Amino acid sequence: MFSDTIRAMSPLKRSRHGVYDLKYHVVWIPKYRKTLFNDQMSERLKEIFREIAEQYDLEIDTMEVMDDHVHLFLVVPPKYAPARIVQMIKRLSAKIMFREFPEIKNKLWGGELWNDGYFVRSVGDKVTAEVIRNYIQYQHDEQVGFKF
Repeated sequence: MFSDTIRAMSPLKRSRHGVYDLKYHVVWIPKYRKTLFNDQMSERLKEIFREIAEQYDLEIDTMEVMDDHVHLFLVVPPKYAPARIVQMIKRLSAKIMFREFPEIKNKLWGGELWNDGYFVRSVGDKVTAEVIRNYIQYQHDEQVGFKF
C-alpha cells in the first residue's frame, strides 16, 4: 500500500520499456508575428492542442494561447525529440485552423500559420543540472541513487 502511494505521487511516467520525467517549455509565434487569434480561435487552438496531446501520448501541464504567440508546458515520452513534437503540433494545428477559420489565410501571405522557429527548454521539478552532476559524480556512493 505504501509503495503504491509513493508511485501515485511520483512525477515519473512509465512506458513499455522505460521510466521517464521529460518536460519541455515550448514557445512559438504565428508567421510574421501577426496578431491573429481572437478569443474563439484561442480556445479552439487549446482544444486542438489537447486533442493532439491525447493522440500522441503527450501531457499538457500548462498552456496559453496569446494573440501573437503560444506557450506549452509538456510532459513528453522519450520516443519524441523536442523538434519532432513542435513540428507535429504546429503542422496538425495549422491544418485544422485553416479548415475551421479560413479567414486566417487572408491575414497571411504564404499559406503558413506558424513561423518556422520556436523556443524549447527542458524543465525539471527538483532535478537541476547540479543534482545530475552530483549524482553522476557520486554514483558509486551507496547513499546516492535512484530506485525504479
